Amino acid sequence: MNGSATTGVALTRVALPYHLRALARLDGEVVVEAGTVAEVLDALESAYPVLRGTMRDPATGSRRAFIRFFACQEDLSHVPPGSALPDEVLRGREPFVVVGAMAGG
Repeated sequence: MNGSATTGVALTRVALPYHLRALARLDGEVVVEAGTVAEVLDALESAYPVLRGTMRDPATGSRRAFIRFFACQEDLSHVPPGSALPDEVLRGREPFVVVGAMAGG
């Protein structure tokens, strides 16, 4: 599963945590047309409006405190949202992973 050679659009696999999959009534990974973190979130919120505001603040667009983004064993939570995703994600070999962070003592 990779981007279309004719359109240059990346088909990005997205793995959501259980609570977001349950909220959106999803089973397994989602595939969206996106090449950046911001485009992934835009596509998810567009396709599944119930997810709006769950991963980022709708007013500021900033990532929610207890949500993290990973790809290729790298924490992408603090990269600028317009940054390109790693090549392995853009080629469909690795998923973009959304994780609900744990807190506690």
